[in-house]
Amino acid sequence: MIIVMKSGTPTEEISRISDEMRSWGLSAETIVGTSKCVIGLVGETRDLDPDQMKEVSPWIEQVMRVEKPFKRVSRSFRHGEASAVKISTPSGVVTIGENHPLVIVAGPCSVENEAMIVETALRVKAAGASFLRGGAYKPRTSPYDFQGHGESALHLLAAARAASGLGIITEVMDTADLDKVAEVADVVQVGARNMQNFPLLKRVGAQEKPVLLKRGMSATIDEWLMAAEYILAAGNPNVILCERGIRTYDRQYLRNTLDLAVIPVLRTLTHLPIMIDPSHGTGWATYVPAMAKAAIAAGTDSLMIEVHPNPAKALSDGPQSLTPDQFDQLMGELSVFGRAVGRWPEVAPVGSV
Repeated sequence: MIIVMKSGTPTEEISRISDEMRSWGLSAETIVGTSKCVIGLVGETRDLDPDQMKEVSPWIEQVMRVEKPFKRVSRSFRHGEASAVKISTPSGVVTIGENHPLVIVAGPCSVENEAMIVETALRVKAAGASFLRGGAYKPRTSPYDFQGHGESALHLLAAARAASGLGIITEVMDTADLDKVAEVADVVQVGARNMQNFPLLKRVGAQEKPVLLKRGMSATIDEWLMAAEYILAAGNPNVILCERGIRTYDRQYLRNTLDLAVIPVLRTLTHLPIMIDPSHGTGWATYVPAMAKAAIAAGTDSLMIEVHPNPAKALSDGPQSLTPDQFDQLMGELSVFGRAVGRWPEVAPVGSV
């Protein structure tokens, strides 16, 4: 349920109403939009009468129910406005959101050694990326596949961060590793296989770093948004949703099916920013450029693209990785699409607010 306040409502009145709602046993969150302020209410609101609630204050314009099972994630919880996630990096603040320039994330599937990760970081930074992605801990289908170098790889990511000034996005797989990952990561990633790991979602929700939540390979949109709800309900509002392809019956030509139709659907359902991962979404480097361009046209806020200095020798996901030269070429092509939709940064990508 949300309470929409009239324009010009005094701050003291908003605080008073919020305190009264808390005395009713509800969680009250104040959300300041571009034109109005709303108070989001979560709790047992089923028996509350919206018309009677308006009598609490003459400054209340409207009281509305949020019909979806996800509350804080719902776009109506913010009275239809989009949210943005502001991320501190060594080079400044980067903002990911619907009304901001496109943000590019790039890097290898796994961190293999210092020379490789630093070289990749410098190349993708020069091409226009704002973040370096790279796995220290890797969930793999087979127990015999490379699982990542673990904690030692976090130190290598820190070295790449220092050398390039890029922000770091890396995955956490276990609640026991969260503190170590959060020390290095500017954005903590919850991967597709952990999308419904509810203890992990609660833990990343209880810490302060922004969270990148990848869609599970067989997850419905509602399940994905409910997973995000766990994070917001634990106290962390800074969540980015990442579509990385879903599993369908045809696996012969594509690793996954990239669900680009989810972008306009999410725009109607949630205020959270959207990222698209065409590398995992297709599984083949050949198809990444076309799907990246399509994602920009469909309205994504960010792209995550795998880049490796030598994909043929990559320890994981080599077939879907671009070389640095291919990434350079792709960024030039993406700039045309980004400018066409008014989303390409006209200044240095890092440091935009």
